[in-house]
Amino acid sequence: MKIVVLGSGVVGTTTAYFLAKAGHEVVVLDRQPGPALETSYANAGQISPGYSAPWAGPGIPLKALKWMFMKHAPLVIRMKFDPDMWLWMWRTLLNCTAKAYEINKSRMMRLAEYSRDQFVALRAETGITYDDRQRGTLQLFRTQAQVDGAAKDIAVLRNLGVRHELLDRAGCVAAEPALALVSEKIQGGLRLPGDETGDCFQFTQRMAQMAEGLGVQFKYGVAILGLRREGDEITGVDTDQGMITGDKYICALGSYSTLLLRKVGLEIPVFPVKGYSITLPVTDPDYAPVSTVMDETHKVAITRLGDRIRVAGTAELTGYDLTLSEDRGNTVRHVVTDLFPRGGDVSKAQLWTGLRPNTPDGTPIIGATPLKRLYLNTGHGTLGWTMSCGSARVISDIVSERAPEIDVSGLSMGRYH
Repeated sequence: MKIVVLGSGVVGTTTAYFLAKAGHEVVVLDRQPGPALETSYANAGQISPGYSAPWAGPGIPLKALKWMFMKHAPLVIRMKFDPDMWLWMWRTLLNCTAKAYEINKSRMMRLAEYSRDQFVALRAETGITYDDRQRGTLQLFRTQAQVDGAAKDIAVLRNLGVRHELLDRAGCVAAEPALALVSEKIQGGLRLPGDETGDCFQFTQRMAQMAEGLGVQFKYGVAILGLRREGDEITGVDTDQGMITGDKYICALGSYSTLLLRKVGLEIPVFPVKGYSITLPVTDPDYAPVSTVMDETHKVAITRLGDRIRVAGTAELTGYDLTLSEDRGNTVRHVVTDLFPRGGDVSKAQLWTGLRPNTPDGTPIIGATPLKRLYLNTGHGTLGWTMSCGSARVISDIVSERAPEIDVSGLSMGRYH
């Protein structure tokens, strides 16, 4: 079959690769001049199945109120008249229950664990490298309340058989020796030894090259104007370079999937949540992170990528606005200087922002749609990098009419109807 994939971020590119491996003719469309030049460009660098969890959970509404008065808050809401934003916030609020959290986290973990296995298999098969490390991640707790609150996550990890270690202050320093300088700020941590790190941009660029080697055709600089609908099926993609047709179509446009699908009468609750990162050079390897440290207080991840440090986090609700905010940049700068003051040169940091495609329940949307020949692989939020290979393998199996290797119940857009 000829499959048209919309989007060449990490999700779209890995989808194209696995489709080509399955024997399909694949065409990828993207408005950028190359792959991974939007949300996949400078993300946190984590491949963190063990840290896969929805933002919506018990206690989040109260925390959100407290964050409004924090200088370096994890969440900032730019008040504006945007019905989509308010509806998304309401639906997120409805998922802030213990029952919903357990269901949503279990779905996300199931997919993320499978995706990590696909990364392992891919490296073994192709030898691909991307400043990758397999040294686990550490969720860092600054307060005893955070240590106590980890119990609900640990219960889910235990039920799913995911390796984890609840550490005291000394254990955190043993895992990340550079934290010895600031050990008085640490109450404990949750270490996930099976998690990985790597440069998503490098990975996607190299995956695109391997996909091209399998015959995938990437059409860059192509503006996608809309989908051509005839009755209850999609028959083509309208672009600024004419209509492009295939046997099936996969939308992997991240936050922009919502706008495209609305034109053909499909509504999905994917809304952009703006995130920031800085990338700075390592100045002293002994005082830089070994892998990834997630600061639970500020929801900021600090990741070692070769001779660089990537610091990413914060969530800003402001629609599709990509304006760089120095205040948000100061938050990620604050966290890295607070925890790794001698690790990198913040004066040389490069500030970046991207739009994470979040669903209210945290779980991505993968599978068929009510319109024939149209499929989705979108809505991964902060975990597109983590879930990319697993999502790609799942959607490839679905499109190829093969049974996926994992339970895919609750992943399609059908869960919203």
